[in-house]
Amino acid sequence: MPICNLNQKNFDPEQDYPELSKHNNWMAKCLTKEIYAANRDKVTKFGVTLDQCIQTGVDNPGHPFIMTVGATAGDEESYETFADLFDPIIDKRHGGYAKDAKHKTDLNPDHLQGGDDLDPNYVLSSRVRTGRSIRGYSLPPNCTRAERRAVERITVDALNGLDGEFKGKYYPLSGMTEEEQDKLIEDHFLFDKPVSPLLTCAGMARDWPDARGIWHNENKDFLVWVNEEDHIRVISMEKGGNMKKVFKRFCDGLNKVESLMKSKGKEYSWNEHLGYILTCPSNLGTGLRGGVHVKVPNLSKDSRFDDILEKLRLQKRGTGGVDTAAVGGTFDISNADRLGYSEVELCQFVIDGVKLLIEMEKKLEKKQPIDDLIPKEKKK
Repeated sequence: MPICNLNQKNFDPEQDYPELSKHNNWMAKCLTKEIYAANRDKVTKFGVTLDQCIQTGVDNPGHPFIMTVGATAGDEESYETFADLFDPIIDKRHGGYAKDAKHKTDLNPDHLQGGDDLDPNYVLSSRVRTGRSIRGYSLPPNCTRAERRAVERITVDALNGLDGEFKGKYYPLSGMTEEEQDKLIEDHFLFDKPVSPLLTCAGMARDWPDARGIWHNENKDFLVWVNEEDHIRVISMEKGGNMKKVFKRFCDGLNKVESLMKSKGKEYSWNEHLGYILTCPSNLGTGLRGGVHVKVPNLSKDSRFDDILEKLRLQKRGTGGVDTAAVGGTFDISNADRLGYSEVELCQFVIDGVKLLIEMEKKLEKKQPIDDLIPKEKKK
């Protein structure tokens, strides 16, 4: 576990202030010398310091295409202890989120409208994922080996209690061959090896692969990652365009796992202001990313494509992840928001938005204009 440098207090905070003049992340834009001076010597009950929280953003000036956050929480208390920094980061990263705002949670799949009829000629696959943290344990950047192993035991114990369509098996990374890991990564079932600067510089990749693993049900359409960026990542996925079915499985499975944990006296980290507490401020709230792989080769060539996505509150990635390019006009389209909207609302954005994108693509295939379909303002 990273520890506070006891010699730090022998120097003025100004002498310790990081060099951020060439940085392009939200931490660098929000951290002032005054905030640093007021918070440098604070420590949470789990021993997290401000310098630990900002280290990934100090070491990584920014992403060429995406405005990164540049800060991670070492425990649940970090967001309160270092609120002077995290509050403005959260506000800017989430497009405006006040200190007294209250987050909405809705994991009732019956509240979702439609989504079972996304055209499979265009939608290749559907997926919904989120993260969860177990209250009372440090988050991955700060956890000890014992804490990480405890998180694994608690999670696997709960998952072993699932039955029916959710019955499955846990596969620890330490018991896999290199070939088995590569195959699971290639199939988008397993998290990649710790090469991401977010993981390595924040300390999340320590002791790899100790107490990390993947659990999945027999159908391989409900998966749980253990001890990657967050304590757990929960994923529902399948081929085709039945986003409603994927979301229902996601909600049902997630609720079952939480119920099993609560029966053993454990609970997720949650509060009414930030919703579910996760390692990266970008994932606070729902932590949810619902998305589809959709073929829109004609629409993606339109100069208005990015603006259309923004107005629909959607974002695009390559089908291989955040740093990959689209292949043959096929994109991973997902919700852009996490905090301030409920899980149902975010998946509804995806369903409604993707249906509109497909409608536009069909018109462009027929050489017809799409001006009448383009949204005039950002979805609310």
